[in-house]
Amino acid sequence: MKGKMIILIGLLWSVISAQGQILNTVKWSYAAKKTSSKEAVLYLKATVQPGWHVFSVNQKPGGPLTTTFTFSKNAEYTLVGNVTEPNPILKFDKTFGIEIMYFENEVIFQQKVKLKSSKGVVKGKVEFMACNDTQCLPPEELKFSIPVK
Repeated sequence: MKGKMIILIGLLWSVISAQGQILNTVKWSYAAKKTSSKEAVLYLKATVQPGWHVFSVNQKPGGPLTTTFTFSKNAEYTLVGNVTEPNPILKFDKTFGIEIMYFENEVIFQQKVKLKSSKGVVKGKVEFMACNDTQCLPPEELKFSIPVK
């Protein structure tokens, strides 16, 4: 009886521990490359775990959360245009009832900036949602700071 109780407690503990773990399905990294003395391109890279995906910045309303970049207002730089991305995967999703636009494995978003001086720091945040074929995780919001030298 004591052995069964120990096994039951062990199973219960492993279930509780598994539920308490946060799935870290997307890792973000950032870089900047100067294209002239006063312009640069920011690279915002999402590395996505196998089986998971993140959504396009151009995802149509009525579906999953669009990946969104918000840049802090700063006198050091101005944005040039909008965030760009490579061609996403397009697929009709029965759950949402629309065509979804997403990326698997890895995607690099880009944003051009004009600098007021020869260097600066671009700060902001990215909001995104990761899904697989059976579930979507709650949206995440991460801050970033990208030095441009």
